[in-house]
Amino acid sequence: MSIPVKITIADDHTLFLDGICSMLQQENNLQVINTAADGKELLTLLDIEQPDIVILDINISGLEVTKQIKQRYPCTQVIILSSYNEPHLASQARNNGASGYLLKNCRKDDLIHAIHLVVAGGFSFPGNTSYTDTTFLKMYHLTKREMEIVELISRQYTNQQIADLLYLSIYTIETHRKNIMQKLQLKTPAALIRFILTNPCHSVIFGFYCLVLLS
Repeated sequence: MSIPVKITIADDHTLFLDGICSMLQQENNLQVINTAADGKELLTLLDIEQPDIVILDINISGLEVTKQIKQRYPCTQVIILSSYNEPHLASQARNNGASGYLLKNCRKDDLIHAIHLVVAGGFSFPGNTSYTDTTFLKMYHLTKREMEIVELISRQYTNQQIADLLYLSIYTIETHRKNIMQKLQLKTPAALIRFILTNPCHSVIFGFYCLVLLS
C-alpha cells in the first residue's frame, strides 16, 4: 500500500480550516497530520513533525512564514491559499520558496491536483498550473488526468512511479498512455519523433518519447 501524502494546514478561520481538513481527509492518499491557527503555532508543529506539504493561508503572514519554512525544512513544500488574485503576490510567494499559489475559491479537484503536482516536484501558480507547459496538448483533447500523466512522464517518471504517486494501478497508467498515444494519433516511435521535432513545445514530451522507445 502506498504511503499517503502528509499535510499540515494553517489558517486563522476555524470554519475554513475544518472544512478543508475534512475535505482532504476524504482522500485515501492524503493525510492531514496537523492544523494550526497562525504562523507561530505552525512553526512549532513543524519542529516536532514535518509534513510533505504545508497548505498555508497568506493572511497569517504566509509569505514570510513560507520563507522560514523553506530555510528550516527545505524538503517540506508549501502551497499558499489566498483570497487575492494578485500576480505580484503569487510571484513573491514563489520567490520565497512556495511551490504553489491557489485562490481560496478554487475547486476541490484543483487543490488535489496541485498537491500531487507539488509532491512530484512541480509548481502550481496562476497562469502556470504545471511545472512544464503542457497547455498546447489541450488541442488534442487530453483529459486532466492524461495531462497530469504527460507532465509526470515528461519528468522521466516510470509507469510504476506514476502509479505510486497517483495511487492508481500500473494497468490504469498503461491504459492512459495508450489513450494518450491514440489521441496524439501516434502509432510508432518514429511518428512520435516527428511529432516532437515539429512541435514548438517538443521538450515537454521528451521523457514521454524516451519511455515509448523503451517500451
